[in-house]
Amino acid sequence: MVQSIDRAFLILRKLAEKPGGISDLSRRVELPTSTVARLLAALEDSEAVERIDDGYEYKLGPRILQMSAQANKAESLLVIARPHMVSLVDKLFENTGLSIPSGYEVQYVGQVNSVNPVQIRDWTGTRIPMHVVPSGLVVLAHWPKKAVQGFLDRKLERYTPKTVVNKSEIINRLKRIKIDGFCWGMEEFSDGINSIAAPVFAEDGNILGALHVHGPSYRFPDKSMKKTISDLLVNQAKKMSKELIPKK
Repeated sequence: MVQSIDRAFLILRKLAEKPGGISDLSRRVELPTSTVARLLAALEDSEAVERIDDGYEYKLGPRILQMSAQANKAESLLVIARPHMVSLVDKLFENTGLSIPSGYEVQYVGQVNSVNPVQIRDWTGTRIPMHVVPSGLVVLAHWPKKAVQGFLDRKLERYTPKTVVNKSEIINRLKRIKIDGFCWGMEEFSDGINSIAAPVFAEDGNILGALHVHGPSYRFPDKSMKKTISDLLVNQAKKMSKELIPKK
């Protein structure tokens, strides 16, 4: 199984360099033509590769190109987000991250850690259902109603006893998020972790992702600082959104 995966990735790397037919790829990857043909058929079924018009040569398919575009988009967004994340860490002394929507999940694409000796782990790379974390909920709050309904029509998983899975409650929560401009989550994803998120928008007003801050529930948030935390986060997310508008 592992060998087949390695060989499939080798073929994809060669196709990223230039398209090729079965015989050509067999020579370039130094594998039998029968093996290359079998792997190409499997990759074609998953839309990782596709045939060029003549039917004899292959190129990278839409699934790979889509994944690449998503990765490039996340990396570009993270470059812009990092100074804002650092600023939040300096002011709030808790870990700060950036997340983006990926289907019906939100993916954590970057994190800046605080100097606190007791920290929450780095969740970079993790995908979590949108209803479970504030960063997902702020994205949902700015989706069209039809898309939100599509999400809610699915079975919603409960991660902790505090995860909200009641659909009416979630809808009311999304309405509140649009008014407040942020969302708190209290031990809904994992016991002992609280977090807050605010939306980041593209130039056209569509939701791109969210900045979030999280920390251990025993210290975050300090009740006397709750409004200060939300104000700082919302302000930083607005600054980041403003930076995403091309300068004329």
